[in-house]
Amino acid sequence: MEPERYSAGMLDDASRTAEVTALIRASDRRWDPSARILDDPYAERFLGPLARAALRTWQGGGALSRPLARIAPLVRNYVLARHRFIDEALGAALAGPDISQVVILGAGYDSRAWRFARALSGRPVFEVDHPATSARKAELLARWDLDLPPTERRVVAVDLELDALGSRLAAAGFDPTRPTFFIWEGVSMYLTRAAVKDTLSGLARLGGTGSELCADFWFLLDRPDARATVQRMSAGLMHILGEPVVFGIHPEDVDPFLQRQGWVAEDIADETALYDRYIPARDRELYPAQYVLRARRARDLCTPLTALR
Repeated sequence: MEPERYSAGMLDDASRTAEVTALIRASDRRWDPSARILDDPYAERFLGPLARAALRTWQGGGALSRPLARIAPLVRNYVLARHRFIDEALGAALAGPDISQVVILGAGYDSRAWRFARALSGRPVFEVDHPATSARKAELLARWDLDLPPTERRVVAVDLELDALGSRLAAAGFDPTRPTFFIWEGVSMYLTRAAVKDTLSGLARLGGTGSELCADFWFLLDRPDARATVQRMSAGLMHILGEPVVFGIHPEDVDPFLQRQGWVAEDIADETALYDRYIPARDRELYPAQYVLRARRARDLCTPLTALR
């Protein structure tokens, strides 16, 4: 398998989890700005009628607001904290002189191209996703009655079961000689181990020296208690929704795993770290079997000139 290929593990229609993630991001705006884990003013725009109704009830504080606020109660705070972790890493990278472009794999309804428009200063953001999800996002954007900040957003609609990522990125103007900030959020757990390895090694060769990566991973709780049982049941629920959880790796094992694919972990934020950094006292529940990390491309990795063939 070519290193720049990976299996998307996605449906032929627009991703269901992308809308759920957008709903969770939009939900945090019910708090005052100073109390939010994440402030995403665009997430609500990507919600369908049912998700919008849920959000309105959630925000209204009525009798159903508390149950709605606890939809997938152990997942919600993790999604917000994960997004915040990546936002901070991206902001720090864009504040420096090195990063020249951003690639978001499995972009879904990501809004960073607009939220970071000023910091990007014209640097392109390549949003990579399945054609169905990309088309749905374009359809929703066309309905907006909203002035979006100017940004260099480039959509790369790819069926990654069939297409070479590198060549599609190249067609959109991606430069493999330049340092790149890669975001791979909420995707790895739906892929096989071989696909995860191919993706990580492929990204290491696609980005130039100084490239960075933010990604998150799932792992199986090895405890005989109720919380571990609920976690295993949630993986089964994802299978019913059509996006089954397939791959997991424990945070104790992920650094050597990354190194074998050309990356060196610099920050691994597990449950405790995410609690300490982002979760306010009002709600301390967090999904205990996922974590997010920031890694840097190994300096001695040789990037072949044929990476984008």
